[in-house]
Amino acid sequence: MDPFGGKMAGISSSEEVSTKHNRIAELAKQMPGAVMWSLSHHMDEAWLHEAYRRTRKDGALGIDGISAEEYAKDLEGNLRRLLGRAKSGAYRAPPVRRVHIPKGAGQSRPLGIPTFEDKVLQRAVAMLLEAVYEQDFKDCSYGFRPGRGSHLALSKLRGTLMGMGGGWVLEVDVRKYFDSIDHEQLRQVLRQRIGDGVVLRLIGKWLNAGVMERGEVSYPESGTPQGGVISPMLANVFLHTVLDVWFESEVKPRLRGRAELVRFADDCAPRRRGKEAELAN
Repeated sequence: MDPFGGKMAGISSSEEVSTKHNRIAELAKQMPGAVMWSLSHHMDEAWLHEAYRRTRKDGALGIDGISAEEYAKDLEGNLRRLLGRAKSGAYRAPPVRRVHIPKGAGQSRPLGIPTFEDKVLQRAVAMLLEAVYEQDFKDCSYGFRPGRGSHLALSKLRGTLMGMGGGWVLEVDVRKYFDSIDHEQLRQVLRQRIGDGVVLRLIGKWLNAGVMERGEVSYPESGTPQGGVISPMLANVFLHTVLDVWFESEVKPRLRGRAELVRFADDCAPRRRGKEAELAN
């Protein structure tokens, strides 16, 4: 049974959230480049319940050790209190628990594990940002976006190369991208489109929450932890501005031949056709 009133109530909640999501998206589409000042009022209990539904229940535990199953014992009360703290500014983002997973060649990748409650709230804010930025994102980006993925990115890359009859491909992987995003630059990028104080305040708290490793908490001045629910969205927003828009507005106009960009998160493959695609100036 759904804690908010059974199965039908859950369906109704999802439909209500979908309607709000579409309204935000339509407004963002009608106002390209404009600052969206009023977003957080859409984030009500139904919105948090939908965020909870979309949050993985079998993930690793955060620093508080509370599982999804334990959180669900008083789900309605927990979400109501979480909403109140988020809206009032009383919410305190807990540090993420850092773990390292093997990456190959003797290397490891650091992951930041938020608490389950933090994952739910991050998902709720990510849903707000998604409604806005999906109207802005370029067709060249495929990572961490609804209805897109690595297979479509590879298909686009192959199709474009076939259409060009070959060409040069430059493969780029931004080194330690998630660990190196400058917080202030990210805030500046966000403020170009997001003006809602509640949303910006929550994102700021997550950026400053700190990392717990071996019982000690550190506070990096850059980066958004891989493993955080909000991190892929923030990474996409930043790269959309500094890479995708730059490539379209600055690079392509300076090339004599055809050039395209395919990006999956921080991995991208700019490509151009033959020698005629050299810089025009």
